[in-house]
Formats: sequence, C-alpha cells, structure tokens
Amino acid sequence: MTNHIELTNFIKKNINIKEEDLAIVLSYFKEIKKAKNEILLANGKNSQVSFFVKKGCLRLFYIDENGKDITRYIAFENQFATELVSFITNQPAQETIQVIENSELLYISHEDFRHLMQTIPAWKDFYNIYLEKAYVNNSKRLISFTTLDAAERYKQLFKINPHIVKRLPNKIVASYINISQETLSRLKSKI
Repeated sequence: MTNHIELTNFIKKNINIKEEDLAIVLSYFKEIKKAKNEILLANGKNSQVSFFVKKGCLRLFYIDENGKDITRYIAFENQFATELVSFITNQPAQETIQVIENSELLYISHEDFRHLMQTIPAWKDFYNIYLEKAYVNNSKRLISFTTLDAAERYKQLFKINPHIVKRLPNKIVASYINISQETLSRLKSKI
C-alpha cells in the first residue's frame, strides 16, 4: 500500500475505522500530479472521480447567465473536491474543476467509492459526514450572500479561511465572495 498519510489522517479525524478497513479504502486511491490551470472536469462532462488534495489547490466554478465566472468551492491541502451533484446523480456537471496551483492529488472513481460504501460500513459513515459538511458550508455561503455586504463577506472569508485571500489571485477571491475585483482591491487597501 502506498503511503497516503494525509488522507489517512483526514479519514481518522472524521470517523473511527479499523486498520484493515482503512488499508482497503486507501488501496482504491490513486496518485496524480496536475499542473496549474489544468481542467480536471469540464462543465457538461460526468463527474466520475472524487479528488483529495495532498498539495496544491483546486477550484469548482461555473459561468452564470451573464458570462461571469463564479467560484463556488476552493479545496486546499487535506480537502476533497468533487462536482458533487454530478457525482451523486451521474448527470452532466454544471461546474468545472480547475487546478489553481501545481497539485498532488489522490483520486477515487465513482464506482470504487460506491463499492467501498457497500463493503465497509465506516466508509458510508465517512460519506455521510462529508455530505453534511458540504451542505452546511454551502448553506452558510448562500446565506452570507444575502445577509452580508461585500466588506463583511471579505472579513468573514479572511477570518474563516485566510488561505484563500493569501494564496489566490484577486480574480478568484472576488469570484468566490461574489464581488468585483475593483471592490476587492478597495477592501484590501482599507482592511
């Protein structure tokens, strides 16, 4: 078994799992390296893979009806990234997954992921926790768009996830908190 220490720690942090079951889960993950700006999943393709970021950064984004690039999710080290709706429904993805920094990733196919859920009860627990966290994060973001102004969204982002502000270009940060780059530049200069 290859050494996937980051993924091992992430799994153990979220669930109790027997060592032999953990070894089976880890055996299904494969390692890949991807370069900055590569597209891992294009809008309209089916999401058949879930990625775990060992090193680097991925983003999920879509283009709105006005042609504006909207970043919905950013995954840094020790986070999963999947176009979850497509992964669950096997329908074409409405989002794109892009590599933002040169990245080392682990990935598992949809088929293998489902197989593990059927054969290892703890993996089903892991998936349930993953879904709950994704739902909570998406709900909080949606609420912030309707209840917070641009400055409050930026301050909240900086408090909760400063990596996004410190590591990523203004264009992506602005897209993530749904403001213009000009507004973001003004906010950064004031705060």
